[in-house]
Amino acid sequence: MPRVLCILFAIALVPTATSAQLGLAFEFSLSNPGARSMGFGGAFVALADDATAAFANPAGLVQLVEPEVSLEVRHWSYSIPFIQSGRLTGQPTGIGLDTNPGIERGRFDDDPTGLSFLSFVYPRKKWSVAFYRHLLADFSLYSETQGLFAEGPGPQNTTRILDRRDSTEFEIVTYGLSGAFKILEHLSLGLGLSYFEGRLQSGQNLYFWDEDSPAGYFGPTSFLPERHLAESVFLVDDSDVRFNAGVLWRVAENWSLAGFYRQGPRFDSQFTIVWGPASIELNIPPGSTSTMTSPIDNPDVYGAGLAYRSPGGHLTLSFEWDRVEYSKIFDSLGDTSSGEFIGDGDEYHLGTEYAFLQSRPLFALRAGIWLEPNHQVQTTSGDKILEGLFGQGDDELHYAIGLGTAFKTLQVDLAADFSDRQDTLSISGIYSW
Repeated sequence: MPRVLCILFAIALVPTATSAQLGLAFEFSLSNPGARSMGFGGAFVALADDATAAFANPAGLVQLVEPEVSLEVRHWSYSIPFIQSGRLTGQPTGIGLDTNPGIERGRFDDDPTGLSFLSFVYPRKKWSVAFYRHLLADFSLYSETQGLFAEGPGPQNTTRILDRRDSTEFEIVTYGLSGAFKILEHLSLGLGLSYFEGRLQSGQNLYFWDEDSPAGYFGPTSFLPERHLAESVFLVDDSDVRFNAGVLWRVAENWSLAGFYRQGPRFDSQFTIVWGPASIELNIPPGSTSTMTSPIDNPDVYGAGLAYRSPGGHLTLSFEWDRVEYSKIFDSLGDTSSGEFIGDGDEYHLGTEYAFLQSRPLFALRAGIWLEPNHQVQTTSGDKILEGLFGQGDDELHYAIGLGTAFKTLQVDLAADFSDRQDTLSISGIYSW
């Protein structure tokens, strides 16, 4: 696969706002569903004591003693950074748009709301089964980049990166069946199958500057139709079936230990370039097309957790470690020939709950914190322009708060998760009978 197409493929599947350096970004949650879990900062695998265990850790389903229906609605507030203009390398010439010595970033704000989780759990004495629907992604992005320069061939020893307009629509929905069995009094195992439906359409339109002159080279772009070089479309419309597994062990009266593994889906993708009127300047016939297809692997996730409940049950502490295999994205693309990669990442989740057990209805307060590791596309090519485009990326801390109340047959939970690039609000309800 040609190097530039590999880069575009890889950026298109990175599940984080930090991949927005080139104007492309995709957001989907690898964290556990449910407002209660969110209030714990996502540290839920060693608890797994409500219907969301069907996704988080199916082994926990055996803890439920009555049939349950669970529903969660989430509101996401994204603020996605992208490169808008500026200098990748070298000093600005001071001509036209080339005045900024660094990269200038814009932000695209998106505020979707959706039914993020729905499940039904049917428990028996030693086993349980659950069906669920989980919204992993509901995301859109629109961005515009012009006046981006670097050292290189061209007027004033300056290269101008092609101006562009980008748009993205992205959705992944999962339908799952999970089951659990208690093999010992304090040890249970769980297995599940997940059916993924993925839909992604990302378009990039590349333009030359308005006129072929020194003034035009450094001047603003009007995105004129006759200066349209090419449109590239990255399309995924596919489905896949994968499995997940979990184990839950109550190692002592107040302590539980757990582990899980979840496979990420593999989707077939198609990358198409349609050349525009300005391609004649590159001796490429306008209107000609080229198409490539490639499978894209999404990350597998595995991890472990430890939870403590105080005698009497007022205080709960929970810790979870998740390993996210982001490297699978580039492994599925094959050799990119210039060293692009995404490193695997470790998430660390820590949360606590204090329950007022004497209140009627029961009331609980929660708080959590978790670390989202850097998973920016990187390059070892030594190309300064590519290094500037990709950026280095940063780890990001998330802070969570939550509260819940439980009646005889109904539990309602609220939670919020805050970070620099994304805020999430959640409300969920569980009805049992």
